[in-house]
Amino acid sequence: MSALDETLEKVCGRWGLKMPPAPKPVGAYRPLLVSGDLAFLSGQISKDAQNRVIAGRLGADLSVEEGKQAARWAALQAVSLIHSEIGMERTGQILRLVGYVQSADKFYSQSDVMNGASELLVEILGEKGVHARTSVGVASLPLNAAVELELTLRIQ
Repeated sequence: MSALDETLEKVCGRWGLKMPPAPKPVGAYRPLLVSGDLAFLSGQISKDAQNRVIAGRLGADLSVEEGKQAARWAALQAVSLIHSEIGMERTGQILRLVGYVQSADKFYSQSDVMNGASELLVEILGEKGVHARTSVGVASLPLNAAVELELTLRIQ
């Protein structure tokens, strides 16, 4: 087990998370595409280790804290995909995270919700997990997911 795998296991334990299985595509796309030294991850929704969607609108059905946990799960889905397709030892800098938060009217804390994903990535990858980020509120997401995120990263 690599040092990153051990860190991943410890971080999951600290947050009460369990590594979910790597997501499989449900359409005519690839969940992860490599071009040169960059990897582009398709949107990863908030699903727990049992593959149950963490659903609802922030500001109506879910609190900011529940949204942060949903964002952690979505980030962990992305990490699971990276782990399975590239390997943690080849994971370089996370360059960009785009987070979509299913939001009720007058909910303006999308960035607070996405902090859950950002914090998890930094805790797992250290400086390699620090990234540029955009947080967007949306009316709906696939499967009524609370959060969806996409990542771009450099691979080594």
